[in-house]
Amino acid sequence: MIQPFSENVLSSRQQTQWIVELRDVHYSIGNREIFSGLTLTIPRGRITAIMGPSGTGKTTLLRLITGQIKPDSGQVLFDGIDVSNLSLRELYALRLRMGMLFQNGALLTDMTVFENVAFPLREHTKLPHSLIRHIVLTKLQAVGLRGAAQLMPAELSGGMARRVALARAMATDPDVLIYDEPFTGLDPISMGMIVRLVRQMNNALGITSIVVSHDVEELAALADMSFILAGGKVAAQGTFNELKGHDSQIVHQFMNGLADGPVAFHYPAPEYFEQLLA
Repeated sequence: MIQPFSENVLSSRQQTQWIVELRDVHYSIGNREIFSGLTLTIPRGRITAIMGPSGTGKTTLLRLITGQIKPDSGQVLFDGIDVSNLSLRELYALRLRMGMLFQNGALLTDMTVFENVAFPLREHTKLPHSLIRHIVLTKLQAVGLRGAAQLMPAELSGGMARRVALARAMATDPDVLIYDEPFTGLDPISMGMIVRLVRQMNNALGITSIVVSHDVEELAALADMSFILAGGKVAAQGTFNELKGHDSQIVHQFMNGLADGPVAFHYPAPEYFEQLLA
Protein backbone atom coordinates (compact mmCIF):
# COMPACT_ATOMS: atom_id res chain seq x y z
CA MET A 1 0.00 0.00 0.00
CA ILE A 2 1.24 3.50 -0.83
CA GLN A 3 2.19 5.44 2.26
CA PRO A 4 0.44 8.80 2.67
CA PHE A 5 2.58 11.90 3.01
CA SER A 6 3.24 13.10 6.52
CA GLU A 7 4.98 16.14 7.94
CA ASN A 8 7.75 13.81 9.09
CA VAL A 9 8.60 12.61 5.56
CA LEU A 10 12.09 14.13 5.78
CA SER A 11 13.14 11.99 8.71
CA SER A 12 11.06 8.87 8.12
CA ARG A 13 12.91 5.64 7.44
CA GLN A 14 10.58 3.01 6.03
CA GLN A 15 11.85 -0.57 6.17
CA THR A 16 10.48 -1.77 2.84
CA GLN A 17 12.80 -3.71 0.58
CA TRP A 18 12.60 -1.18 -2.26
CA ILE A 19 13.50 2.49 -1.89
CA VAL A 20 12.32 3.39 -5.43
CA GLU A 21 9.62 1.69 -7.49
CA LEU A 22 8.33 2.49 -10.97
CA ARG A 23 5.11 0.71 -11.86
CA ASP A 24 4.00 0.54 -15.51
CA VAL A 25 5.25 4.07 -16.23
CA HIS A 26 4.40 5.70 -19.55
CA TYR A 27 5.96 9.01 -20.56
CA SER A 28 6.19 10.85 -23.88
CA ILE A 29 7.63 14.13 -25.10
CA GLY A 30 5.35 15.30 -27.89
CA ASN A 31 4.97 12.37 -30.26
CA ARG A 32 8.12 10.69 -29.02
CA GLU A 33 7.50 7.87 -26.55
CA ILE A 34 10.25 7.62 -23.92
CA PHE A 35 8.77 4.97 -21.63
CA SER A 36 6.05 2.49 -22.55
CA GLY A 37 5.28 0.49 -19.44
CA LEU A 38 8.57 0.87 -17.57
CA THR A 39 8.64 -1.20 -14.38
CA LEU A 40 11.68 -1.46 -12.12
CA THR A 41 12.53 -1.62 -8.43
CA ILE A 42 15.66 -0.22 -6.79
CA PRO A 43 16.72 -2.08 -3.61
CA ARG A 44 17.43 -0.22 -0.40
CA GLY A 45 21.05 0.06 0.75
CA ARG A 46 22.59 -1.15 -2.52
CA ILE A 47 24.33 0.45 -5.52
CA THR A 48 22.12 0.24 -8.58
CA ALA A 49 23.35 1.11 -12.08
CA ILE A 50 21.06 2.47 -14.79
CA MET A 51 22.53 1.93 -18.25
CA GLY A 52 21.46 1.91 -21.86
CA PRO A 53 22.16 3.46 -25.26
CA SER A 54 21.85 7.23 -25.69
CA GLY A 55 18.27 8.46 -25.88
CA THR A 56 16.73 5.61 -23.91
CA GLY A 57 15.53 7.87 -21.08
CA LYS A 58 18.14 7.46 -18.33
CA THR A 59 18.14 11.14 -17.37
CA THR A 60 14.35 11.22 -17.80
CA LEU A 61 14.16 8.40 -15.26
CA LEU A 62 16.07 10.52 -12.74
CA ARG A 63 13.74 13.45 -13.38
CA LEU A 64 10.76 11.21 -12.67
CA ILE A 65 12.27 9.92 -9.43
CA THR A 66 13.03 13.44 -8.19
CA GLY A 67 9.60 14.76 -9.21
CA GLN A 68 10.85 17.23 -11.82
CA ILE A 69 8.36 15.71 -14.26
CA LYS A 70 5.28 13.52 -13.85
CA PRO A 71 4.49 10.32 -15.76
CA ASP A 72 1.63 10.29 -18.24
CA SER A 73 0.43 7.19 -16.43
CA GLY A 74 1.75 4.70 -13.90
CA GLN A 75 3.33 5.30 -10.49
CA VAL A 76 6.71 6.54 -9.29
CA LEU A 77 7.17 5.67 -5.61
CA PHE A 78 9.92 6.83 -3.27
CA ASP A 79 9.87 4.82 -0.06
CA GLY A 80 6.23 3.99 -0.74
CA ILE A 81 5.25 7.64 -1.39
CA ASP A 82 3.74 8.46 -4.79
CA VAL A 83 5.97 11.33 -5.93
CA SER A 84 3.54 12.64 -8.54
CA ASN A 85 0.77 13.17 -5.96
CA LEU A 86 2.79 15.47 -3.69
CA SER A 87 2.26 19.20 -3.37
CA LEU A 88 5.23 21.45 -4.12
CA ARG A 89 5.95 21.88 -0.41
CA GLU A 90 5.78 18.13 0.17
CA LEU A 91 7.99 17.46 -2.86
CA TYR A 92 10.66 19.86 -1.60
CA ALA A 93 10.61 18.08 1.77
CA LEU A 94 10.97 14.70 0.09
CA ARG A 95 13.89 15.89 -2.04
CA LEU A 96 15.85 16.59 1.13
CA ARG A 97 16.09 12.81 1.42
CA MET A 98 17.85 12.73 -1.97
CA GLY A 99 21.35 13.91 -2.84
CA MET A 100 22.28 14.63 -6.46
CA LEU A 101 25.70 14.59 -8.09
CA PHE A 102 25.26 16.33 -11.42
CA GLN A 103 27.25 15.35 -14.48
CA ASN A 104 29.31 18.56 -14.54
CA GLY A 105 29.41 19.01 -10.76
CA ALA A 106 27.27 22.19 -11.00
CA LEU A 107 29.29 24.05 -8.39
CA LEU A 108 28.38 27.69 -7.77
CA THR A 109 31.31 29.50 -9.32
CA ASP A 110 31.23 32.59 -7.09
CA MET A 111 31.38 30.59 -3.85
CA THR A 112 34.30 28.85 -2.19
CA VAL A 113 34.42 25.08 -1.82
CA PHE A 114 33.32 25.49 1.80
CA GLU A 115 30.33 27.66 0.90
CA ASN A 116 29.28 25.30 -1.92
CA VAL A 117 29.04 22.41 0.54
CA ALA A 118 27.36 24.61 3.15
CA PHE A 119 24.79 25.92 0.67
CA PRO A 120 22.07 23.23 1.12
CA LEU A 121 22.45 23.43 4.90
CA ARG A 122 22.01 27.20 4.90
CA GLU A 123 19.05 26.97 2.51
CA HIS A 124 17.12 24.14 4.17
CA THR A 125 18.05 24.20 7.85
CA LYS A 126 18.35 26.65 10.71
CA LEU A 127 21.51 25.13 12.10
CA PRO A 128 23.99 27.48 13.80
CA HIS A 129 27.15 28.42 11.94
CA SER A 130 29.34 26.36 14.29
CA LEU A 131 27.42 23.16 13.49
CA ILE A 132 27.33 23.90 9.75
CA ARG A 133 31.10 24.40 9.85
CA HIS A 134 31.53 21.05 11.60
CA ILE A 135 29.32 19.24 9.06
CA VAL A 136 31.03 20.84 6.05
CA LEU A 137 34.53 20.01 7.27
CA THR A 138 33.40 16.44 8.01
CA LYS A 139 32.01 15.99 4.48
CA LEU A 140 35.11 17.52 2.88
CA GLN A 141 37.31 15.23 4.98
CA ALA A 142 35.32 12.25 3.68
CA VAL A 143 36.18 13.17 0.06
CA GLY A 144 39.78 14.14 0.89
CA LEU A 145 39.39 17.88 0.27
CA ARG A 146 39.25 19.50 3.69
CA GLY A 147 42.46 21.37 2.78
CA ALA A 148 40.75 22.87 -0.29
CA ALA A 149 37.89 24.46 1.67
CA GLN A 150 38.83 28.04 0.74
CA LEU A 151 39.57 27.40 -2.93
CA MET A 152 37.25 28.64 -5.68
CA PRO A 153 35.74 26.20 -8.20
CA ALA A 154 37.94 27.66 -10.98
CA GLU A 155 41.00 26.49 -9.02
CA LEU A 156 39.88 22.87 -8.93
CA SER A 157 40.62 20.05 -11.33
CA GLY A 158 37.72 18.13 -12.84
CA GLY A 159 38.11 15.27 -10.37
CA MET A 160 38.33 17.65 -7.40
CA ALA A 161 35.21 19.51 -8.52
CA ARG A 162 33.31 16.21 -8.75
CA ARG A 163 34.43 15.31 -5.22
CA VAL A 164 33.30 18.69 -3.86
CA ALA A 165 29.93 18.13 -5.55
CA LEU A 166 29.74 14.73 -3.84
CA ALA A 167 30.45 16.35 -0.45
CA ARG A 168 27.63 18.84 -1.13
CA ALA A 169 25.26 16.02 -2.14
CA MET A 170 25.98 14.33 1.20
CA ALA A 171 25.54 17.49 3.29
CA THR A 172 21.95 16.80 4.38
CA ASP A 173 22.62 13.07 5.02
CA PRO A 174 20.18 11.84 2.35
CA ASP A 175 18.70 8.36 2.10
CA VAL A 176 19.54 8.16 -1.61
CA LEU A 177 22.49 9.53 -3.57
CA ILE A 178 21.90 9.91 -7.31
CA TYR A 179 24.87 10.11 -9.66
CA ASP A 180 24.29 11.37 -13.22
CA GLU A 181 27.25 10.29 -15.38
CA PRO A 182 29.80 10.69 -12.54
CA PHE A 183 32.75 9.42 -14.60
CA THR A 184 32.42 11.71 -17.64
CA GLY A 185 35.58 13.62 -18.48
CA LEU A 186 37.67 12.17 -15.66
CA ASP A 187 41.18 10.78 -15.98
CA PRO A 188 41.71 7.16 -14.84
CA ILE A 189 43.02 8.18 -11.39
CA SER A 190 40.10 10.54 -10.70
CA MET A 191 37.68 7.96 -12.03
CA GLY A 192 39.05 5.29 -9.72
CA MET A 193 38.84 7.73 -6.82
CA ILE A 194 35.15 8.47 -7.51
CA VAL A 195 34.37 4.75 -7.79
CA ARG A 196 36.01 4.15 -4.41
CA LEU A 197 34.17 7.09 -2.83
CA VAL A 198 30.79 5.91 -4.11
CA ARG A 199 31.36 2.47 -2.58
CA GLN A 200 32.75 3.86 0.67
CA MET A 201 29.91 6.36 1.12
CA ASN A 202 27.31 3.72 0.40
CA ASN A 203 28.76 1.25 2.90
CA ALA A 204 29.68 3.74 5.63
CA LEU A 205 26.40 5.67 5.59
CA GLY A 206 24.06 2.77 4.83
CA ILE A 207 22.44 4.71 1.99
CA THR A 208 21.18 3.76 -1.47
CA SER A 209 23.10 4.83 -4.58
CA ILE A 210 21.67 5.16 -8.08
CA VAL A 211 24.33 5.57 -10.77
CA VAL A 212 23.51 6.52 -14.35
CA SER A 213 26.49 5.93 -16.62
CA HIS A 214 27.71 4.56 -19.96
CA ASP A 215 30.96 3.34 -18.41
CA VAL A 216 30.44 -0.41 -18.37
CA GLU A 217 33.88 -1.30 -16.99
CA GLU A 218 33.67 1.02 -13.98
CA LEU A 219 30.12 -0.04 -13.17
CA ALA A 220 31.14 -3.68 -13.34
CA ALA A 221 33.32 -3.14 -10.29
CA LEU A 222 30.80 -0.92 -8.51
CA ALA A 223 27.16 -1.91 -8.97
CA ASP A 224 25.31 -4.56 -7.01
CA MET A 225 22.39 -4.54 -9.46
CA SER A 226 22.10 -3.12 -12.97
CA PHE A 227 19.29 -2.24 -15.36
CA ILE A 228 19.64 -1.71 -19.10
CA LEU A 229 16.92 0.47 -20.62
CA ALA A 230 15.88 0.11 -24.26
CA GLY A 231 12.67 0.46 -26.21
CA GLY A 232 10.90 2.30 -23.40
CA LYS A 233 11.27 -0.60 -20.94
CA VAL A 234 13.84 -2.61 -19.02
CA ALA A 235 15.69 -4.70 -21.59
CA ALA A 236 17.61 -6.63 -18.93
CA GLN A 237 18.44 -6.57 -15.24
CA GLY A 238 20.79 -8.42 -12.94
CA THR A 239 24.43 -8.55 -11.91
CA PHE A 240 27.12 -7.77 -14.47
CA ASN A 241 27.92 -11.45 -14.94
CA GLU A 242 24.25 -12.10 -15.68
CA LEU A 243 24.10 -9.21 -18.14
CA LYS A 244 27.27 -10.34 -19.90
CA GLY A 245 25.64 -13.68 -20.59
CA HIS A 246 22.24 -12.26 -21.56
CA ASP A 247 20.81 -13.57 -24.84
CA SER A 248 19.26 -10.24 -25.91
CA GLN A 249 21.03 -8.76 -28.96
CA ILE A 250 20.71 -5.19 -27.72
CA VAL A 251 22.14 -6.14 -24.32
CA HIS A 252 25.00 -8.01 -26.00
CA GLN A 253 25.72 -5.00 -28.23
CA PHE A 254 25.74 -2.54 -25.35
CA MET A 255 27.73 -4.62 -22.87
CA ASN A 256 30.42 -5.37 -25.46
CA GLY A 257 30.49 -1.93 -27.10
CA LEU A 258 29.74 -3.27 -30.58
CA ALA A 259 29.15 -0.88 -33.48
CA ASP A 260 26.79 -3.27 -35.28
CA GLY A 261 23.55 -4.44 -33.73
CA PRO A 262 19.95 -3.41 -33.01
CA VAL A 263 21.02 0.09 -31.91
CA ALA A 264 21.50 1.89 -35.20
CA PHE A 265 24.14 4.56 -35.81
CA HIS A 266 21.77 6.76 -37.86
CA TYR A 267 18.78 8.57 -36.40
CA PRO A 268 15.59 7.72 -38.38
CA ALA A 269 15.47 9.81 -41.57
CA PRO A 270 14.06 9.73 -45.12
CA GLU A 271 15.93 7.76 -47.76
CA TYR A 272 19.29 9.46 -48.22
CA PHE A 273 19.32 9.43 -52.05
CA GLU A 274 15.74 10.68 -52.34
CA GLN A 275 16.34 13.49 -49.85
CA LEU A 276 19.44 14.65 -51.72
CA LEU A 277 17.46 14.91 -54.96
CA ALA A 278 14.43 16.61 -53.41
